[in-house]
Amino acid sequence: MMINRVLLLIILIILPVCQILADDVPTINPVAIFVDQNGNEEESSNFSGSAPLKGIFHANAENVGAYQAVYEWRFTLEGQDKPYLVRYDPDTEYTFSKAGTHNIVLYATFVQGSDTISFTQDFWSEVSPIRVTISESLLEMPNAFSPNNDDHNDVYRAKKNYKSLVEFHASIFNRWGQKLYEWDDPSGGWDGKYKGKDVKEGVYFVVVNAKGADGRVYHIRKDVNLLRGYTERTGSSGY
Repeated sequence: MMINRVLLLIILIILPVCQILADDVPTINPVAIFVDQNGNEEESSNFSGSAPLKGIFHANAENVGAYQAVYEWRFTLEGQDKPYLVRYDPDTEYTFSKAGTHNIVLYATFVQGSDTISFTQDFWSEVSPIRVTISESLLEMPNAFSPNNDDHNDVYRAKKNYKSLVEFHASIFNRWGQKLYEWDDPSGGWDGKYKGKDVKEGVYFVVVNAKGADGRVYHIRKDVNLLRGYTERTGSSGY
């Protein structure tokens, strides 16, 4: 009985110590937050979106204590062996502008004296990387709009299905070649005014130069019909 009591006492002493030691071991829990062009945020480990796409990455290291920490965020395109980007901060940001699937891992090493805790290749062989898939680009421009303040098609802009555009510039000209308006954001557009005044109904001309995340180059030149008498409700023109 005395031996059993001694063993029990030893166990009761050792268990808290072991728990403290376990709690003192550094850990990582990498997370990613993605922000689209409209400012919407989503935390995800497997995200699909359109470029440019901002990613915010956190190591979420715990129990670092007196350990010296070294971090390596590695960004690699799927199908390639070497990372195209390495970042050395516990938290980092990156804007994705290339189409394809990107794999992101965090290599972290914690050293204290002769004690080394590593989260490197062995760790990531059992844990899935953070994955980001950037879609191929798409850009289409309409051939008409109706700036009549009916809240339907009042602004001439790229069609809403545009995707992954990393460069964009559009200009509007009248039939004499005079530039009336230009913009650099595909979500922007022309309201049918020049120097604050409505231009006449008629045919204008748009020139767009853009580049997609997949390397595709867009050179668009087309007529733009400005129809002030057109209403979405009737689907017809009053002129």
